[in-house]
Amino acid sequence: MKILITGGKGQLGTDLTLFLKDKGFQVYSFSSSEMDISNLDLSYKITKEIMPDVIINCAAYTAVDECEKNINKAFLINTIGAKNISIISNEINAKLFHISTDYVFNGEKDSPYTEYDKPDPISIYGKSKYYGEVMVKEHNERFFILRVSGVYGKYGKNFIKTIINLAREKDELKVVNDQFVTPTSTIEICKQIHILLPTTYFGLYHATCEGSCTWYEFTKYIFKNLNIKTKVIPCSTEEFPRPAKRPKNSVLENFNLKLIGFNAFSQWQEAVKIFLKSF
Repeated sequence: MKILITGGKGQLGTDLTLFLKDKGFQVYSFSSSEMDISNLDLSYKITKEIMPDVIINCAAYTAVDECEKNINKAFLINTIGAKNISIISNEINAKLFHISTDYVFNGEKDSPYTEYDKPDPISIYGKSKYYGEVMVKEHNERFFILRVSGVYGKYGKNFIKTIINLAREKDELKVVNDQFVTPTSTIEICKQIHILLPTTYFGLYHATCEGSCTWYEFTKYIFKNLNIKTKVIPCSTEEFPRPAKRPKNSVLENFNLKLIGFNAFSQWQEAVKIFLKSF
């Protein structure tokens, strides 16, 4: 099986490339500069030369706050790019995995979101990713859309790396305690994709670790496991203003994966503990 990965040098793309190569797949991985998915002709040329059986689209503009001022770039990559990859994969009859986000929801629900809840994004990033999902569905039938949340891994920037670096610089940190999320390891996502790869259970899936926490609780858990003594002070979203609005609740329930008996995700605490040992 030949697999083409876009955004292959990013946080998830890098781990996915290494993981699938280790499993014996023939993997062609391209960074966003090597294969700009917003360029249809270039993306088509590269893909036609390889003729992959599967395309995994990890390419995205994920700088949530920057998206608020770079609206054109957000929609060009996250929406039009997704459309391009969907058109191409459909034409060559390749399965498509498209990575989406918990930010497609407004965060007002008081329980975890399932795939059957109506999206209502409140940021440019969330909107651009949601309309990317719409484009994938419009131009392809052989797709897996995976919504992920609170992603962290060995490569690239993420919350765990940021908070550890801040702890080295400061005696105390304020962290928001009214935004709920499910921290999810890149390796856990890789395992889930590997399970779905040979199947034809196409559709929309929430793909996160089990359970939930606030960013404050997440920080406390990280520091406890690493024996970091920096004081952590809970604060509200209003005390920590950002250019882009964040959903207060972006916890996803892997409802569809559980329905088909394919949910492979661990509890978030277990996955974090494993990551911190290797990190």
